[in-house]
Amino acid sequence: MIKTFILLLIFIVTIPSLFAQKATKAAYVELGGAGIASINYDMRIMKKNDGLGFRIGIGGFSINNGSYKTTALFVPVGLNYLLGKDNKHFFELGAGATFVSLKEKNTFNDPYYQNSNDRFNSTFGHLYFGYRVQPKDGGFLFRAGLTPIFGKGYFIPYWAGVSFGYAF
Repeated sequence: MIKTFILLLIFIVTIPSLFAQKATKAAYVELGGAGIASINYDMRIMKKNDGLGFRIGIGGFSINNGSYKTTALFVPVGLNYLLGKDNKHFFELGAGATFVSLKEKNTFNDPYYQNSNDRFNSTFGHLYFGYRVQPKDGGFLFRAGLTPIFGKGYFIPYWAGVSFGYAF
């Protein structure tokens, strides 16, 4: 399943880039937000610095507390829209979904627990309302905003994120 997501990521990043050579692109690291801790690619659909765009990322973490090892993979995808008049400072609106895969492995030496491996796959939706600094001719990119997340039976309205990266 991970190979499928990596191939999808490569496809989504390369194909649109072939048709929009002059469109603004960006790569950034996001802490919090839709990918919890992720590396992302963002591109405008049209050949300008604002307007409609998309983002895709990959992130995750691993925790080992001695008796259990938990590994998480996050793949956020979404559409966004940048509103601004000076081609550098923008209000960003976005929506999308994040695929989540968690794997927990029991690391006890007791034979009774050796086959205890749990995997959890799910998806949650997310919105984005934030501020973005992205120079027209490329350079340092900064994003900060609220990222409400929701799924079946839950809604977290005050989840937030911050991003640092490079626009080109």
